[in-house]
Amino acid sequence: MNRTDFLGSIRNYNGKGNWSVSAVQTRYREYCTTFHFESFRSIEPFVFSQGDVHWIYPIMTEVIRGIEEGDVACIALGVDFVEEDAHFPFGPKLKSNAARALRRSDLNEAQKARLRQRISTMLASGTIPHEMREYAKLLRTIGVGEHWPRLERDIPRENPYAMRFYKSLRAAEGLPV
Repeated sequence: MNRTDFLGSIRNYNGKGNWSVSAVQTRYREYCTTFHFESFRSIEPFVFSQGDVHWIYPIMTEVIRGIEEGDVACIALGVDFVEEDAHFPFGPKLKSNAARALRRSDLNEAQKARLRQRISTMLASGTIPHEMREYAKLLRTIGVGEHWPRLERDIPRENPYAMRFYKSLRAAEGLPV
């Protein structure tokens, strides 16, 4: 919404800084250039207006749709999003959906390494957000890899939530629980 003469209320459910609509659109174009990917996708948030009120819904919904369609620039944005610590409106749902879409995507080795690092660090620290269910499924898909020794050493065994995901990862790898 770029109107400067609007006098109503705007409810923008997007992040700030790196996660504002314009920042995500800019990074999308940069990733398209980096990956030599010609995209005709318009990364725009859904805007709903009623009377004097405009709701600007998260642009990440469109990015997640792009991940599902195999858009490499959207996949790169999705990896960035999973790595982000900031809180967002609809954040747990968006992050869960991003992880689910990434799990079904063709990730390169650098992206897999970043995701392994992020998710295993969260588990080892006992940080178990709502979206960890989808993060753990993503980690099972791409494999824990070189992070097993750290998980073995650092997993907070008194944290039942961390232990549940840790045990499911071990079972998926065929390791004794």
